[in-house]
Amino acid sequence: MTSSKRVQDRSRKKRMHQLEIATERHKVISKILCVLEILKRERENVVPVRDLDRHRQQLNLPKPHRISDFLRKSPKLFELYKDQRGILWCGMTEKAAELMEEEDIIIDNHGEKAAEYVTRMLMMSADKRLPLDKIAHYRRDMGLPVDFRKHWVANYQDFFKVVQPLRPSDDSEYLELVSWKPHWAITENEKTRHLSMNVEDHVPGLLSLDFPLKFPATYKKVYYRYGGKIEHFQKREYLSPYADASGLKAGSLEFDKRAVAVMHELLSFTVEKRLVTDHLTHFRREFNMPQKLMRLLLKHCGIFYVSERGKRFSVFLTEAYDGSELIQKHPLVVWKEKVLDLVGYRGKKRNIQSFEDLSETTFITTSDVDDHHQLDVDFGQDETLQIDNPLASDGSELEIE
Repeated sequence: MTSSKRVQDRSRKKRMHQLEIATERHKVISKILCVLEILKRERENVVPVRDLDRHRQQLNLPKPHRISDFLRKSPKLFELYKDQRGILWCGMTEKAAELMEEEDIIIDNHGEKAAEYVTRMLMMSADKRLPLDKIAHYRRDMGLPVDFRKHWVANYQDFFKVVQPLRPSDDSEYLELVSWKPHWAITENEKTRHLSMNVEDHVPGLLSLDFPLKFPATYKKVYYRYGGKIEHFQKREYLSPYADASGLKAGSLEFDKRAVAVMHELLSFTVEKRLVTDHLTHFRREFNMPQKLMRLLLKHCGIFYVSERGKRFSVFLTEAYDGSELIQKHPLVVWKEKVLDLVGYRGKKRNIQSFEDLSETTFITTSDVDDHHQLDVDFGQDETLQIDNPLASDGSELEIE
């Protein structure tokens, strides 16, 4: 519980430093994957560095930081060279190309599970349909392929289909549920309790399950103060996210607890059990959730943890993490860790003479941090990689025709 209405007002003692480390790692890998996806779409997987400038907002790399400096920090993933006209180009290394092919294989192998999660999102929605543009925000979080709008959706026509809007003024496309799956209308929270039920004829209704809670050691005083309210919330019955919630009154206790259950379910569908908070707020109307969703996330800090690192806040499902690591890692998470092993150094500054002096993984781990002290890491708002150029200091590039 917290009386604060803003994330920034939360005291340092209430922060979960291990999850802040996970946020920092995500900020790095999201930039790297963004560049790799851009290169993958280009012919021969190369692009002039100056053309990457129009993707600054997507990369979250504001000026005056130079994109070329950012690329030089990962020489095992990106190759830089100049043509005869002196134009600087960027391409993938052979290792990066292999990793991108490996990602496609992993996404293809887990397509059935991703289709199940998308179907369950449609089953939770009020109109049993969701805008494709909003689902696109979840693409990488749920392990969907880049071409999911056209080709991937067509592979699961028994689950959902693309339809046109109901109103002529609406020019968006929607994904609509084709058939209800009773055995999928069971929450992840119910599955972890191994409740005995007839899944084929399951009808979602009232639930009386509590949510797993995970607090840092510094929350002992907070729990002592608010423990009664937390226990009262945990014992309260709530409507299943898959049940019709049109009869619930907005602002009621039952309405808020169902919203917590919906957010718990959505985070359970994601690869890393985390989401950018903006992606949750986009679905307030579709999932019958309150207008002030951030306040609800902050209030139930034992179930969720909101990190304010960067320009966009992230929300974690605390039960899924042990320190800064996921308890059960999706194959895509393992794949991202392989990419991170090839990324330039980030973390505590050390006396490093060359890139080869780096260990395979130089990111700070929870073992480097004393739980009772502040992290010795720069968690400022600057989201660019802070490192001296690991390549030649003269800034020369390979000249080729």
